[in-house]
Formats: sequence, structure tokens, C-alpha cells
Amino acid sequence: MALSDFVAAVVAVLRRRPSDILPMYLLGVALTAVVRVVPFLAVAVAYLSLATTGRLAAIRTHLADLDSPPDPNADPEAFEAWASGLEPVVEQLLTPSLVALAGVTVVASLVLFVLGSAVVAAGQLAACYGRLRNNRGLVAGLAGARRYWPRFLGLFVLEFLCWAVVLGTVGVGTALFAGAASLATQSAVLAAPVVLLAIPVTIAVLAVVRALFAFAPVAVVVDDAGVFGSLRRAAGFVRAQPVGAAFYCVLAVGSIIALSTISGLLSLVDVVALGSLLTSLVLFPILDLLKTALYCGHRNRLSPPEPPTRSVREQLRTGLRRGWTELTAFVRARPGTHALVVGLAVLGFGAGWLAAEPVAGTFETSIAARLEGHFPPAAAIELFGNNWLVAFTTAYGGVALALPAIVSLLFNGVSMGVIARLEVAPTELAAFVVPHGLLEIPAILIATALGISVGRVAWRTWRGRAGRPDLADALERAFWVLIGIGLLLAVAAVIEGFVSPYYYRPFV
Repeated sequence: MALSDFVAAVVAVLRRRPSDILPMYLLGVALTAVVRVVPFLAVAVAYLSLATTGRLAAIRTHLADLDSPPDPNADPEAFEAWASGLEPVVEQLLTPSLVALAGVTVVASLVLFVLGSAVVAAGQLAACYGRLRNNRGLVAGLAGARRYWPRFLGLFVLEFLCWAVVLGTVGVGTALFAGAASLATQSAVLAAPVVLLAIPVTIAVLAVVRALFAFAPVAVVVDDAGVFGSLRRAAGFVRAQPVGAAFYCVLAVGSIIALSTISGLLSLVDVVALGSLLTSLVLFPILDLLKTALYCGHRNRLSPPEPPTRSVREQLRTGLRRGWTELTAFVRARPGTHALVVGLAVLGFGAGWLAAEPVAGTFETSIAARLEGHFPPAAAIELFGNNWLVAFTTAYGGVALALPAIVSLLFNGVSMGVIARLEVAPTELAAFVVPHGLLEIPAILIATALGISVGRVAWRTWRGRAGRPDLADALERAFWVLIGIGLLLAVAAVIEGFVSPYYYRPFV
């Protein structure tokens, strides 16, 4: 098969039914929301510990007695004297139990992230293989996540060890050869060529390692191979199809460099979230589909769906219309869930307001200060990308039995409550928030309700009361509801970028 045939297969999969594969990549984005539950629970435990031991009251007393912090640039000595007043607060926090809790939290978060990454990666490649065989991608992905995650974890660990061995061996060998050359010649002149030679050798070896471990996970899914068996099969594929393997590697490196460059340029105008969206929704699916298609062609197992006959423009219009329809249908069908979400949001806001009460006047926030340097076009793009990313993580994080969605909502509510209580100009803040908040806040609340709904189906699936097709349906439905949420957030971002910072200024 020609390389163009593999590219055509990737395009056919993404255009025919994107909602049957992209949710698996959004689950990868939502992994951060799942991991974030651990530190949030640790903060709750620490808060209860401080409250029950009386240290929280002492902290509040110390903070209430502090004056507002002076400008560190205008008067460094005054700021240093003010900061020394925080020492009693630090002493109350740095207790052995809280330090141990922090250590456990870091370890638990890291372990959960690694395990979750293995599960998600297995599901993603299994979904790619399913779609390239013209099967239901999400069902195949859910089955693959459960079946293959231990092997993916083994590959992760083995690749890490390989990189460590290569870098360690090259580093030690370079140091020994450079030292021996310097001793033999009584000069450090020969040490430089040794180091310069070690750099390309290291890059070449690591490139071979990365190529093998790029295709080994595909061998796990396609051939049901084990950890070491997948590496042997990946090596066999690279030897048999060097052009295809090189094509993938060049495309992967080039696209990553290109996207990193674009993201770096956008970051100059404070647009950061767009790069994450493009990586999750475009780059990773394309690269995974391509390497799976190449390997499937090598194994004669490639039978992708037929490409759609409609134009991209017509598909886009139809997709946006479906997203809005699914959004309105979801809101109408679950009034109880949305009422619960609103109650939790109010609870979080109230908790944040009360938590900030003791330090009001000592610490202050200012909407006017946050709007300094505001550039409307860049702000609108960043706000849309960031809020849509939050909606994705909240909704798909709910797959972990809805807990990440609830925790995310409470955290956002607490943050908003703290900011509102510490705001130096509450009227100005309210005037800024209202225009875009009428769309943005309901959109995030709907995303949270969506996460709870997905979590409910995941719970039923875990208990055996529903099957994988039911969970796949829930994930696919969530994708279309999030398209509708994206429409709301796009309008809200335009208002927040071009209207909210300016319209009220003549009146306040």
C-alpha cells in the first residue's frame, strides 16, 4: 500500500464519525481532573485537622492582625518585615502530620497519573484499531483499556529504564573517555571532541529507542502481544517497513515542532490553552491513527470506513447543529441534576467567601489590575480555549464515578467566592462578570451535570448493570453536548474579550 492510502484511512476515520474516537482523547485531557481529586481531598483533610486542633483559629488571628502587604519594589525592607509576621502561620502549617500528608499526596498523585495514563493510552490505541477495522471505536477502546493497560504500564516503565540506561551509560562513558584523553595528553583539548561525538550518538540511540516504543503499543493492541513480544514485533515492523516507520517519525517530530512553535508564538500574546486543545483533538489522534494504520497495513488488517461524501463545510454545519440540539435536550432531560449542580456551586461560593473573610483587607484582588494589558482578540481566544478545556475535563473527568466533576465545581466555586470577597471594587467586578457570565457560568454548570451523568453510567457499568455500549453511548453523547457548550463559550468569550471590560466604565 502507498503512504497516501494510510493517510486517506486516517482522514476517513476522523471525518466519518469523530465522536466515536475523540472522546478517548478527551479522557486523556480529563485525567488531570481525576488526579486533582487527590490534592483536593488532602486539603480538606488538612483543613479538618487544623480546625479540630485549634490551629486554624490561631492562623486566622495572626492573619487578621496583619496589615496590607507593602509594595516589595517600593520598600523591600518594609515588605520583609511584613513577611516575617507570617512566620507564626508557617509554624502552624509545618507540623509533622501535615508534612507527611503532603508527601503522601505527591506520591499518590504521581502513581494515579501513571496508572491513569496507561489506561487511557491503551483505550486510545484500541479505539484507533477498532475504527480502522470499521468497528465501534469507543466500545473497542473501553475493552482495550481494561485488557491492555498492564502491558502499556510495563512499556512505560521499560522505556523509562531504557532512557535512564542510555543516558547514564553515555554520560559515564563520555566522562571516562574524556578524562582518560585529558590525562594521556596532559590537556583538555581532546575532551571536547569526545563530548561532541557523544551528543549525536546519544540522539541516534534514543531515536531508535523511541521508534521501537512508538510502535510497540500498537503491536500490543493489534497482535495481542506481551511487553517484550511487542518490542520484537515493533522491531520487525521497522525492518520490514522502514519507509513507513520513517514517514511516521518525521511527521511526528515535524508536527510536534510546528505545534510547539505556534504555541510559543501564541504565548507571547497570552494565548496558551489553544495549543492544548489542538494537541488533544487533532495532533494526538492523527499520529495514533497513522501509526496504527501503518502497522495494520503491515499485518494486512486495515479495513477503514468509507470516507463521507459530504463536504467538510457541510459536516461542520451539521455537527454544530447537532451539538446545540444535544445540549438543549440534555438540559431539558435532567432538571434534578442541574438543580444539584447549582446548589453545589452556591455552596462552594459561600465556602470561599467565608474562608476569605478573616483576611479581607489584608489581601486584596482587583479586576482593574487583572485587566491591565488586556488585548481583546487574544483574550477572547484564550478565554474560549481555557473555558472549553475546563468543560472537557469536568465532563469527561466524571467517568471516575462523578467525583472529579463535583470536586472541580466546588473548587471553582470556592475560588470565585474568595476572589469576590477580596475584591477591592465589588461593583466593578459584578459589572464585569454579568454580560459574559450569563452564558459562561451556565455552560460550566451544564458541563458539571454532564460529568455527573457520565459518572452515573460508569457506576452502572462497573456494577454490571450496564454494558460497554451504554458507557460508549454516554461518552459519545457527552461529546456532542460539549460541542453545544462550546458554542455558548465562544459567544461568552467574545463578550468577555470585547464588551465586559469596557461598557461599564462610563458609569462607575
